[in-house]
Amino acid sequence: MIVKKITLHHIRMPLKTPFSNSLTTVTERDLILVEAEDEEGRTGWGECVVFTSPWYTEETVGTAWHVIGDFLVPLLLDRPLEHPSEIPDRFAPIRRHPMAKAALEGAIWDLWCRYRGLSLARALGGSRDRIVAGAAVGSADPATMLEEIRLRVEEGYRRIKVKIKPGADVEVLEPIRAEFPALPLMADANSAYTLEDLDHLKYLDRFGLLMIEQPLDADDIVDHAKLQAELSTPVCLDESLQSFGDVRQALELGSCRVVNIKPGRVGGLTEAKRIHDHCRKRGIPVWCGGMLESGVGRAQNIALASLEGFTLPGDLSASDRYWERDLIRPEVTVENGTLSVPLNLPGIGFEVDRDRLREARLNKRTWEA
Repeated sequence: MIVKKITLHHIRMPLKTPFSNSLTTVTERDLILVEAEDEEGRTGWGECVVFTSPWYTEETVGTAWHVIGDFLVPLLLDRPLEHPSEIPDRFAPIRRHPMAKAALEGAIWDLWCRYRGLSLARALGGSRDRIVAGAAVGSADPATMLEEIRLRVEEGYRRIKVKIKPGADVEVLEPIRAEFPALPLMADANSAYTLEDLDHLKYLDRFGLLMIEQPLDADDIVDHAKLQAELSTPVCLDESLQSFGDVRQALELGSCRVVNIKPGRVGGLTEAKRIHDHCRKRGIPVWCGGMLESGVGRAQNIALASLEGFTLPGDLSASDRYWERDLIRPEVTVENGTLSVPLNLPGIGFEVDRDRLREARLNKRTWEA
């Protein structure tokens, strides 16, 4: 397969409700869609899940646009490719920038699968035709958060993730547990705590959480190992794990008992599958995290989460959870707490709604061989 044309689409869509965590509040979502076309006119789609400011990682819409166009596209355009798994090695001369790399690699996975008439889920090794849905709830107001949790439970979501921070953790978790004593519940701290908060974090063990996600610094695995040794609640790492090497070292140190796999954070689907395979061999539960994706990124997450090692519900919600109108057809839906995996449709199993894409687009740039 030879890629002859690559187009970047900078889009912006308002969220139906603001999404808050310990670091920021997101009211509208900027994303970059990558469209790759081969010599026979087939098209594949990927999504860059960066934000407009570097609060989650150092990457932004601006840096990703620059790195993809000026450095990654020349490594891919008009050069023969046997399989998408070759892309990480091809991109290796460009250090870091995992979200930029993942976006372009995702488009190539979709294109290659369509070229082969194969679903992305099957190409990655997935076999499940339905996966369990989980919802992430982020609100600055505990009462609003509780009301949204009620709604998500009524809709059938089988796991809820809430955002916590010092001064808004016990106050958040107590009313949830009082109303939903058996609800699978996890807390995401987005690096809001330090080891000085150890006794307070140990207090959170009483809430019977599935896990506490990323309680300490984003670039730390040493202090997380010290924390995990003191907690009965499993620690899950997110921002700290940006590659297979990070995951291997964290597990060797005992820094976590659960791993959150986000294709964008780790550099793409190839690296995500490698992490999945390693964790499965080690008996470490994994789940697929979300980044407020459009339907393109969500479809790729669904395909990844169909692999057998994803034993915990991920941040896999319906399109209408975030958007008045998504960028794909059909939109992602949740039925009885599960999502359908398009195992028998080529590529990601969804089509981009080009009319909606034009409505949401702020900028566009194309490179041709």
